[in-house]
Amino acid sequence: MRYQTAAILVLLMAANAFAGDVPALIPLPQKMECRDGAFTLQAKTRILTDATSRETGKYLVERLGKATGYNLETATTTKAQPGKGTILLTTKDANPGLGAEGYELIVTADSVVVRAGKSAGLFYGVQSLLELMPPEVFAAKPVVGMDWKIPCVQIEDQPRFKWRGFMLDVARHFFTKDEVKQMLDVLALHKINTFHFHLTDDQGWRIEIKKYPRLTQVGAWRKDAGFGLDPKASTAYGPDGRYGGYYTQDDIRELVAYARAKHITIVPEIEMPGHASAALAAFPELSCNGGPYSPNAEGGVFAGVYCAGKDETFEFLQNVLAEVRQLFPGQYIHIGGDEVPKDNWQKCPRCQARMKQEGLKTEHELQSYFVRRIEKFVNAQGRNLIGWSEIREGGLAQNAVVMDWIGGAVEAASAGHDVVMAPTKFCYLDYYQSTNHATEPKAIGGYLPLSNVYSFEPIPANLDAQYQSHILGGQGNLWTEYVPNFKHAEFMAFPRLCALAEVTWSPKASRNWDDFTRRLQTQFQRFDQLGVNYRKGTPERIGE
Repeated sequence: MRYQTAAILVLLMAANAFAGDVPALIPLPQKMECRDGAFTLQAKTRILTDATSRETGKYLVERLGKATGYNLETATTTKAQPGKGTILLTTKDANPGLGAEGYELIVTADSVVVRAGKSAGLFYGVQSLLELMPPEVFAAKPVVGMDWKIPCVQIEDQPRFKWRGFMLDVARHFFTKDEVKQMLDVLALHKINTFHFHLTDDQGWRIEIKKYPRLTQVGAWRKDAGFGLDPKASTAYGPDGRYGGYYTQDDIRELVAYARAKHITIVPEIEMPGHASAALAAFPELSCNGGPYSPNAEGGVFAGVYCAGKDETFEFLQNVLAEVRQLFPGQYIHIGGDEVPKDNWQKCPRCQARMKQEGLKTEHELQSYFVRRIEKFVNAQGRNLIGWSEIREGGLAQNAVVMDWIGGAVEAASAGHDVVMAPTKFCYLDYYQSTNHATEPKAIGGYLPLSNVYSFEPIPANLDAQYQSHILGGQGNLWTEYVPNFKHAEFMAFPRLCALAEVTWSPKASRNWDDFTRRLQTQFQRFDQLGVNYRKGTPERIGE
C-alpha cells in the first residue's frame, strides 16, 4: 500500500518509488492511496445514484455504454454505501471540507463509490473514475475483448483554485457549435470549469443580437480568411462566398446548457471600447469619425474604437449587454478593454467635451470613465465585470475583476480586486511550441513549450499572503489569428492545456515534471480514442 499525500508525493516521485503501476490521472489528485486488486466492470454491474447525482449517473452510463457496449442497469437509492457489484454516486456522508468541487473516490474489488457534497464534485469524481480505466473507455464504439478493470484506490480530492479556465477566440476564425461542444468535452475531462468565449473583435462579431441584426448581417463576415493563410485551411464560408459565421441565440442557449451539464461556466467577452471594427462596420456612427469600417483580417487590428463622447455608444452597448446577460447566466461578463489606441479620442470634439464635462485629465482616464459607466450597468444587471489588464488604466472600476495578461495582478489584488492570472509567458497557447518553426504550423510568434506552462505559479511571488485569496486561478488563452480550423486549435491547446489543468487543480507541492510527462503518455492514448488532435513528440523545455 502506498499513501500519496501532496507533502510526500514529490519525494516518492523523485525516488522513483513508482512508475507505470500508478494510475495516470491528469490533473493529479490531492491524495491517492493505491491498493492491491481491481474492480471489474461487467454487463451486470449496476449504477446506483441518489437524487442529486442522477444526471451524473446518466452521463456515466452513456460514456461507459459507448465503449463497452453494455446496457448498464441504473437505479436510485437512499443508501450511503454501495452493494456488491455496484458503482454508487452519492452525496450522503460527504466530507464538507472538500467544498463544492471536491470528492472522494473509493474503489474496492467488490464496489466503487463516488461521494461528494455537490453535483460538481460528483462529476469530477466520475472523470477520475474514467481515467482509472483503460484508455479505450473513451472510444466512440464498443471495443471487443477488453477487460474493463479499475484499480483499487482511495482518492480524496479538491481543486486548488476555483477559476480553471480556457479562452477560445472565435472572432478571428469561426468554429461551429459542434466544434465548441467537442472542446467542452475535453475541458470537462481535465476538470476545467470556465470557458471564456471571445465572441467579438475587429475581424468578426459572432453572437446574434436581436435588437441589432446588422451586427451579424455585416459584422460576422469578411471577404476572406486573411492573415496570409491558405483560404482552403478553413471551411467557414457562407453561401455567398464571404468568410465568417455566427451563433444564433438558440445556439448560445444550447452551448450554455451543454457546458452547464459538464459543470463549465461560459464567460462571454464583448470587446470594448477597442477591437470594435466588426461592430462599427455595421454601425459606423458609433465611432468618432463615422467610418467607413469593415471586419478586416489585416491591418485593422486597432482600427475600431467606440466614441466615448456619444451617449448613443453607451445606449447601444447597454442594449447589447442586456441581451448577452439573458443568454449567459454566469456571474461574469468580460468586456475586453485591452489595446485601446487613444488617437481618435484625442482628435474627437465629443470625446474632449466628455473629458471636460467629467473633469478627466487624460484619455486613459476617459477609458476608465468608459469602463466604470459600463460596469454600473453590468452590476445593475446582477453581473460582475471582468476585463484585461488595461482596464486598470486611469483607475480601476469599483467591483471589476482583472484578467492579468501583461501585469497589474499584485496592485489589483492588494486593492481588494479579484484577479485571474493569464500571463503571456505561461498561458498564451497561440505561441509556438518548439524553437524549430519548420516542424510547427505558422503561429503568431513567441515560444511557450509544455514545460513552461507546467512551471506556472498563479499566485505572484510578491503578493502579500493576506491578499492571495483574491487570485481566483489561472487561464490558458488561444487567440486564433493563425488558427483557421478546429484541428489546428486542438493542436495548439493540447497537451499544454493538460499542464494548465494540473497547475490550477493539483497541490503545488505535488508538481513533478517527469511524472507528469509519464502520465501524459496515457492521456495521449485517451486523446487517440477521443479523436483529439494533440501535438505529439518529445516535450521541449525552455533553454533546450
